Amino acid sequence: MKLIVGLGNIGPRYEKTRHNTGFMVVDRFAKEHGLSFDKEKFEAQLAQGFVAGEKVLVAKPTTYMNESGRAVRKLMDFYDIDLEDVIIAYDDMDLACGRLRLRQRGSAGGHNGIKSLIAHLGTQNFNRLRVGIDHPKQMKVVDWVLGRFTPEQTVALEPGLKEATAALDHWLKTADFAQTMNEYNRSK
Repeated sequence: MKLIVGLGNIGPRYEKTRHNTGFMVVDRFAKEHGLSFDKEKFEAQLAQGFVAGEKVLVAKPTTYMNESGRAVRKLMDFYDIDLEDVIIAYDDMDLACGRLRLRQRGSAGGHNGIKSLIAHLGTQNFNRLRVGIDHPKQMKVVDWVLGRFTPEQTVALEPGLKEATAALDHWLKTADFAQTMNEYNRSK
């Protein structure tokens, strides 16, 4: 079983904010594969099904961003999912809006959701699908990430979300994250 987790904050107040880009990725992935977020357990909304012959669990933690790791740890433990079978989709201010970057390890880089994951998983070595949201020029970081995309950013984000779901499909079809990184980290 593969676990695909999108990071974000639950509730209408946070819908379509930059910090909910991970939720946007998994929502699109689930929709493209006819999966519904129809269960809630272990502090996460869950969608489940088969994609490319692989059983897939798609999760959106309901813990808010700063405690995302708690939900992911519970899901991994209950479903007995190995760390290499997990991928985390989330926003990244250090990438241009809509730009993807896949990594197998790294620091939190100031991202509170990733800090929580590192704390609860006990390692920095896990698969990541980062989607760019641009960096604020003259705004506090918290206001930026909890703000909504500008019309121009919305246009730039759309191909990034499409490419993110394609990268998830590639990972599921090949079962090889390194190969998926090589394919989707190329300069566009």
